[in-house]
Amino acid sequence: MKQPVANQPVEHAPERAKQPVVSPPVKHAPSHVLRRIFNITLTLVIVALAAIPAWALYQRNIAAPWTRDCQVRANVIGIAPRISGPVIQVAIKDNQEVKKDDLLFVIDPTDYKARVDVAHAELQNSQANLKQKEQDFGRQKELYERKVNTTADFQNAEDAMAAAQAQVASAKSNLNLAELNLSYTRITAPVDGLVTNMNISPGAYVSVGERLTALVDSHSYWIAAYFKETQLPAIKAGQKAKVSILGHEQTPLTGVVDSVGWGIYLDDGSVGPSNLLPTVSQTVDWVRLPQRFPVRIHVAANPDVPLRIGQTVSVTMIPETAGENRPSADTPLPRRQSPFHESGAH
Repeated sequence: MKQPVANQPVEHAPERAKQPVVSPPVKHAPSHVLRRIFNITLTLVIVALAAIPAWALYQRNIAAPWTRDCQVRANVIGIAPRISGPVIQVAIKDNQEVKKDDLLFVIDPTDYKARVDVAHAELQNSQANLKQKEQDFGRQKELYERKVNTTADFQNAEDAMAAAQAQVASAKSNLNLAELNLSYTRITAPVDGLVTNMNISPGAYVSVGERLTALVDSHSYWIAAYFKETQLPAIKAGQKAKVSILGHEQTPLTGVVDSVGWGIYLDDGSVGPSNLLPTVSQTVDWVRLPQRFPVRIHVAANPDVPLRIGQTVSVTMIPETAGENRPSADTPLPRRQSPFHESGAH
């Protein structure tokens, strides 16, 4: 064994080169995971932003129902003669506005004037006959009181006078009827309104009850708004409504609910004629939809837009505020002026 020599340097193992200390790499989430989280978050935010106004709109629709299933309605009067004869004068034209008692048509009155003359003559004849029978009765009565004639003669004179009186009454009735038929030769407007769908000209022969034209009553306009049955609890008689007519959206009108319909015609299980109840068609047949019931809304007086039957209308109910006085359903609505003219027209 070798012994270390004195003063001989001791050999040491060579030192390793110092290496830099490196921390273990941090593992980052994959990019597709971050993208998924971002998409989910964005979707939730969009859904929340959409749900808030949707909920607000739903609540508003519950408190203030609205519908676009509405139409302008009015009473339509069929103008028909009460006598027969040829038309000799047409005093109106189609789509003309008329006032009550304005002349519309004239039927040839020649035959009816002759019947009035005949009735006058018959009345005069029956009155003369009555005068004679009254004189005979007076003589027979005097003789009967003096016991000169028989009871039979007195009763016959009395019966003859009664028959003559009946003839006079019948003649007067015939005269009144003849004069009434003569007055029917002049056909006048029964109400203020607008003549429409007129197809008649002078020379045409018309019969009793034959409709010559239609007259729209200018004081009978209303809005027929069809609301879902789920909306009816928020609609009351006397409640105000905002009425917007297609083509006049910039000029909304104010209406008042007059009544809510109590029934509609159903194809299944209904008996009797279908024209007794309004027919409201559903727009989708493969989804169970709530039925729609007609709500009658009167438009406020003096509308700024002309009203025509069949116009498309949108109606939004105005919620009632606390303590607001609502007119009773029995309170008559104000009588409106004719809505046929544009604003400022005469």
